[in-house]
Formats: sequence, C-alpha cells, structure tokens
Amino acid sequence: MASTTDTRQESPRGPQGPGAEGDPTRGIANPAPLGLAAFALTTFVLSLFNAGIAPESLEPVVLPLALFYGGVAQFLAGMWEFRKANTFGATAFSSYGAFWIAFAAYVQFIEPKLTASGASETDVKFATGLFLVGWALFTLYMLVASLRTNAGLIAVFATLFLTFLLLALADLLGASGLAVVGGILGLVSALCAWYTSAAIVTNETWGRTVLPVGPRS
Repeated sequence: MASTTDTRQESPRGPQGPGAEGDPTRGIANPAPLGLAAFALTTFVLSLFNAGIAPESLEPVVLPLALFYGGVAQFLAGMWEFRKANTFGATAFSSYGAFWIAFAAYVQFIEPKLTASGASETDVKFATGLFLVGWALFTLYMLVASLRTNAGLIAVFATLFLTFLLLALADLLGASGLAVVGGILGLVSALCAWYTSAAIVTNETWGRTVLPVGPRS
C-alpha cells in the first residue's frame, strides 16, 4: 500500500535518493503516507467498536471518517500512485479507499433497506460476511505481493488479512467472539499502518532513516 512499497528506505531519501535524476515523477510528493494514515485512522476507530472497547451506540462516528478520510483521501492517494508508476500502491490505496466508501454506503443505505424488506438479522449478517470475504481474498493476494516490499507493509497486510477473515467468519457463523478478536487485530493493523506512514514522512523529511521499516525483500 505505498510508494514505500516504493520505500527504498535503505536509500535515505527513498524516491529522492541516488538514481532519482532519471525519474520524471521525482518532483511529485510521495502519496504513501497519506494513504496509510487515512487507512490507519479509519481502521483504528472502527476496530474500537469491533473489539467492544467503544460503545456500539457511538458507531455512526465511523461513517464520516470512512467516507472522507479512509475513502476519498485514500482513493486520491491511489490515483497519485498511478502517476508515480507504483502498481502496488495504486491498486492498494484505490481499492481500500473504495472499500471505505462502499462500507459507508452499505451501513447507511443497504443494511437498513435489507432490514426494511424483511430480512432477518442473521440474513443481514450473512450478507455482511459475504462482503468481507471478498475483501479478505483481495487482501490475501496483496499480502503475497507485499512480501517484496518491507516489514512495515507486510505487517499491515498480514494483520489486515486476518482482520477481514475473522470479521467475515464472525458474521457468516454468528460467532461474536471472532469479531472481537478481529477488532483487536484491526487495531494492530492500524498501528502498523500509522507507524509505516510516520516512518515514510520522518525519513523523507530528515533525509535519513530515523524510523526503520525493515529491508526490502
């Protein structure tokens, strides 16, 4: 999920390091920290509810974050990654940005419509589980691709895959305990993404590696 998928972190300036003279996009800022931070904050807040830490009555606070920061800001980061010729970052940020927009629309419009049409709570949860299964599969192959990036991103995708998988199983099987574990893993994924975002910003601003993210594979 990043231009530090493109993080040539061992070259202190990342994309600005040696060899950047021939890069026609060298004057374009790295969009990865924005995409990672947008993902992290939205995931963190939602995961507080999934883990049972925040009261369910306050859950609507997630929707504006999902729409504008996790959604729009992250989607834009993905578009800028296309300009940076970073296939991995473009695919990841665009997709997860679209995920958050779709999630906000699903919660706000589709779930109430299903309930109003007479669908049972079990049926609604099953539908949500199917929605999450698709994202778990997408995250799995992005995890495989991330193995050629760095430890920070691998940690983000590994924990995110497990988060989606457990939340999907919780809805499909009606196992609320799995949702709690999935929420906890979501918090871990958010913290990994925040750290990786902070590392990119700090390292590129300082011009050297201050916060390591691990070597590229």
